[in-house]
Amino acid sequence: MTRPLTGLRIVELAGIGPGPYAGQLLADMGAEVIVIDRPRPSPVETDVAIERRGKRSLTLDLRQAEGAAILLDLIERADALIEGYRPGVTERLGVGPSEALARNPALVYGRMTGWGQDGPWSKTAGHDINYISVTGILNAIGRPEAPPPPPLNLIGDYGGGSLFLVVGVLAGMLRAKATGVGEVVDAAICDAVVSMGGILHTLDAAGRWSPERSANMLDGGAPFYRCYATKDGKFVAVGCIEAQFFAEMLRLMEIDPEAFGPQNDRSRWPEQHARLEAAFAERSRDDWAAVFDGSDACVTPVLDYREAAAHPHMAARRVAREAEGLRHTPPAPRFGTAAPDAPPPLARRGGDTAAILAELGRSPEAVADLVAAGVVAEPRDA
Repeated sequence: MTRPLTGLRIVELAGIGPGPYAGQLLADMGAEVIVIDRPRPSPVETDVAIERRGKRSLTLDLRQAEGAAILLDLIERADALIEGYRPGVTERLGVGPSEALARNPALVYGRMTGWGQDGPWSKTAGHDINYISVTGILNAIGRPEAPPPPPLNLIGDYGGGSLFLVVGVLAGMLRAKATGVGEVVDAAICDAVVSMGGILHTLDAAGRWSPERSANMLDGGAPFYRCYATKDGKFVAVGCIEAQFFAEMLRLMEIDPEAFGPQNDRSRWPEQHARLEAAFAERSRDDWAAVFDGSDACVTPVLDYREAAAHPHMAARRVAREAEGLRHTPPAPRFGTAAPDAPPPLARRGGDTAAILAELGRSPEAVADLVAAGVVAEPRDA
């Protein structure tokens, strides 16, 4: 099956985390993604990374004028560019939105940052935990007697960063295809996380949410929506919000619903927490998984990332494929009914330098001169 973005070309300025993952999502959907690698990568960058699959690599020194000129030549033939530098960096390199759109008026210039392109913190450093700390979301996670736990870097970097950047770029390309007019996408992680948190404001307006942690339906405050420890020190996840699913959980656990009390009687929640904690501690995680398997009780085992691939449902969905020493995560979303293909090769740093330059009209002699000047690097020099 032809993937939906086949025929589109995306230029990705190399970085770490959410930018490369956005490029991976676009490549997984069929776009040709050319990643512009730095001649001297940072210590945290590696070629053995899932987000490099299915891409091509051109190693280019953008600090040199000829490097910037090559990038602009590539932009002229691209549908979109994505970058995750601090505001003003690409402008200083001579490859900012004004230069890029002058060469290609239909280009979508996707910019992803933590704080956005303007505002008093726009040029300050930060990471996922910092960006989500000022949104109200980090403070909503965890127990009230402990500091909020870092939710890995999934909420900010990938949920608020990669996914919103991809949505913005896709929307921009749709309009550019219709009108011939490109645009700049300002994908700020802090904006996106606030957007994702709209449910808190909705429930708050209805008097059904408070800023206090572990006091609400979805933050562990409700006995029917939290994780419980099992006899073997592992965990199960309980998410039976609806009354019929809650009743099914109690039935399978052989708990008398009359003695347990009404599901939404908050005055009973403390004793209900204690009752379920004691019950789940009587058996192992996998024993409980067998009890609830295939039911509508919304109780599932909490697996680690290595166990997950072997779970019957996840295995049936083929969520893990081994290639090049990596356990690859699956392309998502899927289109049609076709099973995921084998993972494409990982982009070798600078592995496509000569080929891409030839496509841009550079002769072998010109490429050799660029290599000698350090403007580009082939794989042996990367």
